[in-house]
Amino acid sequence: QLQASGGGLVQAGGSLRLSCAASGSLFSIMNMAWYRQAAGRERELVARITTSGSTNYADFVEGRFTISRDNAKNTAYLQMNSLKVEDTAIYSCYGEIPVLGRKYWGQGTLVTVSS
Repeated sequence: QLQASGGGLVQAGGSLRLSCAASGSLFSIMNMAWYRQAAGRERELVARITTSGSTNYADFVEGRFTISRDNAKNTAYLQMNSLKVEDTAIYSCYGEIPVLGRKYWGQGTLVTVSS
């Protein structure tokens, strides 16, 4: 299972760090990602990180967010800086193990950015 945390209310321009803790012993072979869903909009990919540490980001991130992982802690992170009002959404973490055909979703954590 995946457990996301770290959401909250922040003013525009502020920062938050989201965490996604995984249970079990498979985290190191799990590709991880963060998605978000704003009210009235479809879920969209924010960032992903592979088991080898390769990362990619949605265009709207524009260098403001950093995804990372700590295999020793079974945790993935999303550091979000220079937050904008339009970043307000429920952020969910996702993990997949392609070789085993397994996919996992964590519960969402709400990020609210005020002007």
